[in-house]
Amino acid sequence: MPFTHIPWRGGSAEIDYQWIGVEHSSHPIVVFLHEGLGSISMWRDFPQRFCEAHGLRGLVFSRVGYGQSTPRPLDAHLQPDYLHEQAWQALPALLSVLDVEKPWLFGHSDGGSIALLYAARFPERVSGAVVMAPHIFVEDITIEGIRKAKEAFTQTDLKARLARHHKDPESVFRGWNDAWLAPAFRSWNIEAELPKIHCPVLAIQGEGDEYGTLEQIHGIARQAPNATSLPIADCGHSPHRDQPEAVSRAAGEFIKGNAAYLPRR
Repeated sequence: MPFTHIPWRGGSAEIDYQWIGVEHSSHPIVVFLHEGLGSISMWRDFPQRFCEAHGLRGLVFSRVGYGQSTPRPLDAHLQPDYLHEQAWQALPALLSVLDVEKPWLFGHSDGGSIALLYAARFPERVSGAVVMAPHIFVEDITIEGIRKAKEAFTQTDLKARLARHHKDPESVFRGWNDAWLAPAFRSWNIEAELPKIHCPVLAIQGEGDEYGTLEQIHGIARQAPNATSLPIADCGHSPHRDQPEAVSRAAGEFIKGNAAYLPRR
């Protein structure tokens, strides 16, 4: 897979990325934003299958600190605004370098929150967003799920499994886990940004999500002017893995059904 560089914290970072799907699609590019422990490879083949099924061009990449992109130093602790930093600095830089204009954003978990933050800050630069299991505020169930993940990292083969997808699995896990379990993160909340989002938004969540209640997507639907919530039965925190056909169908129809939307200038 190719690499490119983006400006990052006074220097630069190497980003691993991949183009997928239909090369000459008439629709805007779909940019996939992975979860808090994710990477290009952890999406598996869902982005490719989704884009091919709906005639779309896609961009998949590993954020700074993830996958084969520049790792985050283990002692560089993530701050409560790390998702804002990814949405308002890293993502715009990457889209500029790769000459991607007015994409659809397709985010999972942390990636969903990044998509929402980007759409709120740059309404003129986004055609729409599909967000799966996004976070807009911190719930007790979220913290409990992240505590259980910490136990799994120390007591099971989770680290070895993450090593298949990341240059530095320790850095990836500790950064995400320590940030969310820090007392300062309990007040993290992006609901004030939601009314600024004017593009179409489809918010998807499994009814059995172990990291959040359905209030996450219902809150988006109430507060973002053009948002729709879609709960999915028999589904946990990863709808694209638990119910891939339902997610693909709903997201594909939503993107094509909003083809006439024009981003604000």
